[in-house]
Amino acid sequence: MTIARHYVMLAKEGSEAALDSALRAVADAVRPLPGCEGVEMFRDLANDRRFVFIERWASIDAHKTAGSMLDKSVITAMMAALDGPPEGSYLDYLLG
Repeated sequence: MTIARHYVMLAKEGSEAALDSALRAVADAVRPLPGCEGVEMFRDLANDRRFVFIERWASIDAHKTAGSMLDKSVITAMMAALDGPPEGSYLDYLLG
């Protein structure tokens, strides 16, 4: 059963490009991890500081296990560009 891990993030004022770059690095680091089935990244057209990052995983357990394998330096760069903690949730696919 594929699940999605959904994050909504707000870049610090003036850090939009830094967050964009950091999220691309996170995506590159996440894609090869066991259980990852893909990554999507979006920027809000109405608010260029707002980003949505969606990871597809084989299961919640696969996501949690992969988290321990992720290079933490990519997360550090992302967190430095954020204006507050990301909002995250697990989602079940109903269509797709």
